[in-house]
Amino acid sequence: MSPGELADEVNRYLWDTTGQRYQLDGHAIARYERGKVRWPSAPYRAGLRAVLGAGSDADLGFRPTRRGTTADTPPTPSHAGELGAVTLGHSPAEFLAATTVETPVPSSVGRTDVEQVRTTTRAVALAENLFGGGLSAEAALGQLRWAGNLLDARAKTDVRRDLHEAVGNLAGVVAFAAFDIADYRAADRCFAFALWAAEQAGSWALRANTLADMSRKAAYLNDLDDALSLIEFAQVRADRLTPTARSMLWTLHARVLALTGRHREAEDDIHRADEHFAHRDPDADPPWLVYYDDAEHQGSTGKALIPLARHRKQPELAAGRLQAAIDRQGDSYPRSRAFSRTRLAALMMAVGDIDEAVTIGRQAVDAAVTLRSRRVADELRGLALASRKHAQVSDVRELQRGIAAVTNTFA
Repeated sequence: MSPGELADEVNRYLWDTTGQRYQLDGHAIARYERGKVRWPSAPYRAGLRAVLGAGSDADLGFRPTRRGTTADTPPTPSHAGELGAVTLGHSPAEFLAATTVETPVPSSVGRTDVEQVRTTTRAVALAENLFGGGLSAEAALGQLRWAGNLLDARAKTDVRRDLHEAVGNLAGVVAFAAFDIADYRAADRCFAFALWAAEQAGSWALRANTLADMSRKAAYLNDLDDALSLIEFAQVRADRLTPTARSMLWTLHARVLALTGRHREAEDDIHRADEHFAHRDPDADPPWLVYYDDAEHQGSTGKALIPLARHRKQPELAAGRLQAAIDRQGDSYPRSRAFSRTRLAALMMAVGDIDEAVTIGRQAVDAAVTLRSRRVADELRGLALASRKHAQVSDVRELQRGIAAVTNTFA
């Protein structure tokens, strides 16, 4: 094989085994062959071993002299003695691709390690809510890989259970970030890992939450049969779930029923969701449900009622809840507020007041500028589609141009 062909084979192997896209190229292979750069990071070494049938890194010709280095001098910036005259010798991506940090994994883990994973998960979730999955997904996957290594360490039974649950929660957050940027293969793998971790931990709550997110993804892709099955699987042993979790699950169930035209049943589910939410105790909820507050409940139930409101041409059935969500969603959830504004604008554009729809739509477009989210872009495209029948209105045409400027980034 030529260097380029070898690079392609390694990238293909890593895609098939990890679900992640890698960017090894023939130029990098040629540099490895000439010993011009330090040895590649662990995934690339694994890919090279598999493609070339090598038993070890030494068989590839990479012989470390100490941890993380080789006898060859790794590339370093050259300095010309003054600020601003630093050269990397490579493109920024290539230079950083050759820079790895191998964090040692402890032989035994305790409560501190569990809390470290939980803290990491909170940070990832915060970034994902603020900026969308495009900022956090790749970095979060690296955190998940390292956290997964902890599961092989020694631990007491109760610590091991809590560690599996914490790592499973992190996997679910990473999965949702990947879903948000339309990397569905990575999302599916991380969801599967989260379900496995929930089973290892004996956590019905984490299992239900993971299945709920998988149902969201299926509904988004219009696989409504699968979405309904997943949410009903999530409701198994609902007696072990908090009122908040039950409310969230009934809301998702209502959403899927509404999308299939079962409007009366969807309304009944919303009533059930409201009843469970009225008995909510945030202190009893697991950490992954912290987002499901009053604003989220209003937004989610409003979303579930949109098909019914459009079918009956009664926007008030959903508009009040969506507006309440917009009013109550805090600065930590700009993506959620953008969703609510876009959905309310699309509803009003379809069966409500056009001027109000344009005003809310402009606010949604302004909010979407800072978000790297394929789902937000798709919601905006839905708003543009709903506005077509009013394209003769100049304000609507201006809104359509604004939407196009934002969504073209995600073409």
